[in-house]
Amino acid sequence: MITIVPTILCGGSGSRLWPLSRNGFPKQFLALAGDDSLFVQTTHRAMKLGDGDIQISKPVIVTNEEHRFLALEQLREIRQEASFLLEPVGKNTAPALTMASLFVKETYSESAIMVVLPSDQTITDEQRWLDAMRRSILQASSGGIVTLGVTPTHAETGYGYIERQGRENQLQAFAVQQFTEKPNLELARKYVDSQNYYWNSGIFVLQAQQWLTAMSQLSPEILHQTQLSWQDKTTDLGGFVDFVRPNKSAFEKITIDSIDYAVIEKCPGQIPIFVVPLDAGWSDLGAWDAVWSVGKKDSNNNVTHGDVLIHDTSNAYIHASGKLVGVVGLDDIIVVETADAVLVANKQKSQAVKKIVEQMEKNLRQEKNLHRKVHRPWGWYDSLDEGERFKVKRILVKPKASLSLQMHHHRAEHWIVVKGTAQITNGEQIITLTENESTYIPLGQKHRLTNPGTIPLEIIEVQSGSYLGEDDIVRFEDTFGRT
Repeated sequence: MITIVPTILCGGSGSRLWPLSRNGFPKQFLALAGDDSLFVQTTHRAMKLGDGDIQISKPVIVTNEEHRFLALEQLREIRQEASFLLEPVGKNTAPALTMASLFVKETYSESAIMVVLPSDQTITDEQRWLDAMRRSILQASSGGIVTLGVTPTHAETGYGYIERQGRENQLQAFAVQQFTEKPNLELARKYVDSQNYYWNSGIFVLQAQQWLTAMSQLSPEILHQTQLSWQDKTTDLGGFVDFVRPNKSAFEKITIDSIDYAVIEKCPGQIPIFVVPLDAGWSDLGAWDAVWSVGKKDSNNNVTHGDVLIHDTSNAYIHASGKLVGVVGLDDIIVVETADAVLVANKQKSQAVKKIVEQMEKNLRQEKNLHRKVHRPWGWYDSLDEGERFKVKRILVKPKASLSLQMHHHRAEHWIVVKGTAQITNGEQIITLTENESTYIPLGQKHRLTNPGTIPLEIIEVQSGSYLGEDDIVRFEDTFGRT
């Protein structure tokens, strides 16, 4: 019996898919191709890999503290148990996979097969994906590293390429000759015409010890520092999920590097590595043109989402989040509307959206990181209006959830309950408010908002003061470990 451990890498910000994808709510948690988020789709596919002699364990999710609640909430909705490995800082994928390998070796066995999946990809032919993945699992059980190579459909300069060598074996796997970074267009065309190259999917299948051995040979310093952080880890065990945190100070010293640079591209000639072809409608949804390509198109090749009206328009992707969007007389265009930002771009230049994100980062604009509606572990808040010395928010608190016990140096707050029941700590006083009742939180007062009920609590918060930034919070107690 082969034991496999789905290992889902759930980092990254997807900046080319701004304004829907942002640091605080990245693309893997968005439903960009179907009704479920990319993260949920990835998890669903992974959990179908068990077959015959393949026994599947609960998935390992590698993410960070900021995104763990988004991942946790989406897993709760599909009732999927998981183990969470929480990176204190982002160090790219090589340390993430190394940490996951240490966990799998310790929890299962060194021969357990890790199916390493990015959380932000889409597949249109699931059965073909399952067939290729199961062949990869059988190949990896015999040793070596297996990667999935996507059969190219055109000369793409945005992907790395894998060159195969020799003939396929009985599992339809090839030995890898070499890896090539993103080529120019002329070289990409030669690769596709040769029919001897595949796109690098970023999907890997390998034994836990195989990865650790490869790291010891090819990137020993990253392995050593990751092991140091792992030795001093902390673990929160729960009935639904486990949270494992490596030592922060040791983890911060790890060199930033990717799986490909640290190990994979160095393997040919040193460590056995195989490629299994994948022809299953794969896409990494790296930019808006890719989202358009996998979407359901009308007779004029338009893909629309939300309240959209179009006339004399073709080959367009138009996404309306909350407002009516009308488009007239345009071709090859991207339009994405959100509550606080609108993107208009030529579809052929959608990769350059990242340049807009870079400008926002340079100018310290919050639209780069957060939507107007911000998700928190206890619920969410939506900033409805603001001006000089005031801000108005709509706040939803999940049943039985609670905000931290906190205070603010620069603002006072007025709370009005519009739905549900609120239990409010206001200094030394604890009060209960219901619909149409309100209270006032003075500047500098310790306070807390709790929903003791069984339905969501909604309030309107009016802030007033000299500074209304989200960083003006001093936490004293917190259910979610943010003190």
